[in-house]
Amino acid sequence: MRVVHIDDLAIPELDDFTRLTDVALRRKLETDGGLYLAESAKVIQRALAAGHRPRAALLQEAFLAELAPLLEPFDVPVFIASAELLASITGFDLHRGALVSMHRPELPAVEDVLREARRVVVLEDLADHTNVGAIFRAAAGLGADAVLVTPRCADPLYRRSVRVSMGTVLQVPWTRIPWWPEGAQLLREAGFTIAALALSDDAVDLGDFADAGHERVAIVMGSEGDGLSHRALNEADAVVTIPMQHGVDSLNVAAAASVALWALRPRG
Repeated sequence: MRVVHIDDLAIPELDDFTRLTDVALRRKLETDGGLYLAESAKVIQRALAAGHRPRAALLQEAFLAELAPLLEPFDVPVFIASAELLASITGFDLHRGALVSMHRPELPAVEDVLREARRVVVLEDLADHTNVGAIFRAAAGLGADAVLVTPRCADPLYRRSVRVSMGTVLQVPWTRIPWWPEGAQLLREAGFTIAALALSDDAVDLGDFADAGHERVAIVMGSEGDGLSHRALNEADAVVTIPMQHGVDSLNVAAAASVALWALRPRG
């Protein structure tokens, strides 16, 4: 760890942090370049505990004592700036005075993620990073073993996803799964019952599905607007619905995932 006090943000070493308003650069850094950003001391701690490697840190002085023991083993610059200077960075007020750019870990194979799992959430083409982060937080809090995301699903390591998840996206095993039906075949080979959470005239009540006691279950959630694709519905072993009242037909996808995970929690 190399502590560097700065009074100017216009230096190349700070590009990870200061050019985030440039959409093209953000895409390059956070996806192609193998970089994501961890905001707040709690999220940074969870990232390092997960074995992720830091690349650089940008902190207010007040956070140095708390984070120094965690960053000390790494040969990375730790830039210290005043709150006033940091406030000039778009969005900095959202990450509570501490920001670390992290190298993205290599995603594991689907088979490796599924090997010991019993309850898995599959996210098909979700577009909202807030929903992705909220689902990861529910998965962690309600005991899901893994999350699988399709190729077009919003990035779990995008800044908003990580922040909304309170860093649990760094704790729950996850990877990307191929399109259907290839993805369904991988789940079946691992012994999973595939439950598509959707509205359908022949859908099974979530409570009844939970009472059936399936040993390994993959809950498939669809995009915010269109829901699950026909391919996903066709590949499911069961279409499952959450009974609603007062004329409400469905819940937000993150809320629905939470309800489903609670209903399918281990019992006894």
